[in-house]
Amino acid sequence: MTSRRTLAAAVAALVVAPLLSACGGDSDAATGTGSSGTKKVGGVNIGPDQHRIRGKKADEIAALVPAAIRERGTLRLGQSADASPPLGFYATDDKTRIGSEIDLATLVADTLGLKLDNDEVSWENLFVGLDSGKFDAVFSNVTVTEERKEKYDFATYRLDNIAFEAKKGSGWKVESPEDAAGRTIAVASGTNQEKILVDWSKQNEKAGRKGITIKYFQKDTDYYLALQSGRIDAYLGPSPSAAYHVASAEQSEIIGTLSGAGDDLQGKIAATTRKGSGLVDAYAAAVNHVIEDGSYARVLKRWGLATEAVPKSEINPPGLPKI
Repeated sequence: MTSRRTLAAAVAALVVAPLLSACGGDSDAATGTGSSGTKKVGGVNIGPDQHRIRGKKADEIAALVPAAIRERGTLRLGQSADASPPLGFYATDDKTRIGSEIDLATLVADTLGLKLDNDEVSWENLFVGLDSGKFDAVFSNVTVTEERKEKYDFATYRLDNIAFEAKKGSGWKVESPEDAAGRTIAVASGTNQEKILVDWSKQNEKAGRKGITIKYFQKDTDYYLALQSGRIDAYLGPSPSAAYHVASAEQSEIIGTLSGAGDDLQGKIAATTRKGSGLVDAYAAAVNHVIEDGSYARVLKRWGLATEAVPKSEINPPGLPKI
């Protein structure tokens, strides 16, 4: 199994020119060391000393937070422990969580006058943590779905796009279900990408075409090893992570992108809380505040995600339909 340190070291050794050289950040050289604790890869600091973009408390918005949480003074945050640059991964010290998701969560917490109490757990335990009250919020690339809306409230903060990644020079493009017929494609279990792939396979079989063979692995590194060895034809995952990997490893290519909610709806990524917790209005107001003051755009630009910005936060918008 690849350790966090192995992944961080591997990322640090790569030159990430196309995607990340245009990102905002410090003015040090594209690769090398800036201030103490700062390690630059392609212009992005992946060291533990992040110099995060910070926000200021907005009293009217902070007042929307339930009294018990205001008195506690912390926002108990859940994030996936999986390493998925640039969304969430570990710095070169192998213990500091960095990436766009924690940067945005930090801005929201600052606006609400709260200190982040961050915990990284497995994907399924994010929702267990919300259900049990262990977490007040999850900022971890969670897509709004109609099924999830039955148990959780959502305040959107980013567009959700997904991408098919194949070995470089594959000569293959994916724009519709028929393009994936008969192929072997890997996807993470329990994700919306999986739901879309299962639906596509059913559509193909109903139309008399071959279905899709779906493969599952534990870690991103396992997916990429399978891709390079030819055990799978493609990997379907979040577009930001796929673009980061393509730009850094230079062994694969994006062969198709689509909305994380499927063909008929633009997917949305959202701050997630237990339904009825009283927090969703505060989250949405905080996101809108940082959109207006420009700090939101600076964070997305820093991580190469400017094209996934939302103009405003929406509470419980239409989500990925049930299968």
